[in-house]
Amino acid sequence: MTRKSEDAGRSTIRDVAARAGVSASTVSRVLGGVYPVSAATRTRVLRAVREMDYVADARAKAIAGAGTPTLAFVLEDITGPSFAHMAQGVEREAARLGHLCLVCSTDGDVRHELEFIEMMRAQRAAAVILVGGTADTPEYRERTRRIADSLASAGSRLVLCGRPPLGPGAPVTVIEYDNEGGAYALVAHVLTQGHRRVLFLGGRPDHTTAQGRERGYLAAHRARGLDPDPELLLHGDFTRDSGHRLMRQALERGLEFTAVVAATDMVAAGALTALHEAGLDVPGDVSLAGYDDIPFARDLHPALTTVHVPYEELGRLAVRTALGHTADTADEHLLLGTHVVVRGSVAAVGD
Repeated sequence: MTRKSEDAGRSTIRDVAARAGVSASTVSRVLGGVYPVSAATRTRVLRAVREMDYVADARAKAIAGAGTPTLAFVLEDITGPSFAHMAQGVEREAARLGHLCLVCSTDGDVRHELEFIEMMRAQRAAAVILVGGTADTPEYRERTRRIADSLASAGSRLVLCGRPPLGPGAPVTVIEYDNEGGAYALVAHVLTQGHRRVLFLGGRPDHTTAQGRERGYLAAHRARGLDPDPELLLHGDFTRDSGHRLMRQALERGLEFTAVVAATDMVAAGALTALHEAGLDVPGDVSLAGYDDIPFARDLHPALTTVHVPYEELGRLAVRTALGHTADTADEHLLLGTHVVVRGSVAAVGD
């Protein structure tokens, strides 16, 4: 029979060790992430931790002087310029408030994300900030709701930045920026320049950020009584290579368009290269716009018209909001505005 802690009947590290069939010191090594263990052992230990709802007691560490409060910042790809700036905002605000910021790049691996979050829960991180759009499915909502409840039970707070909300009652903070409104304003600007066939280089059809930007593209057309050609909506991902590939495909297929709106500045950069390779001038032959206003957008030739998203402030706000609430505070939803930055890559038809 396993022993139980006198503290509210919670499982002890020995209980977890017995369930996993390892020593207590091995459990400590897995949760601490300091000493190497085999993948099979790590999997058994983490499964036992989840099954027994175990949370490591951080009081001993705090007494020993190792209790520096932490924040976790979890994203799919840290090399993306927009998310790198958000990470900078998180790190700077965390440091200002005396917290250590830990960053995890998951490469889209849900299991890796869950393992990292569990480790942060065990260490009683003040907050876990999940960043980036995703597919808004029942599985996503159920999984993320479990994460939010689990973190709240350990005194932590889940913050979703640019991810779909979970519905009423979840102990989570959602911070978004207006993807649809920004795309609407951008496409409206392009249409006011006389363009009527606007190619849209979008992201994955099931990706919530991509969906918002595509909705803005469609709504701007319909507000002006225009019915956009479905052939002018192409889907890829948010990378430079995707923009280059989609732009080449559009040119090879002979699609007729006078302007291009890309779902991100990185996509626009790839499209710009493909247009130049085809001997086309921007904006003389084709106008081009992006989304995000990452720093190098102004250094492209011509400088890119785009939508400014306050990524660094988004990161700072995520930290301030998370630390300003108790872990079990009910759901909170904040929306940041965006605005169009007009530069030289969009011109009126016939100019």
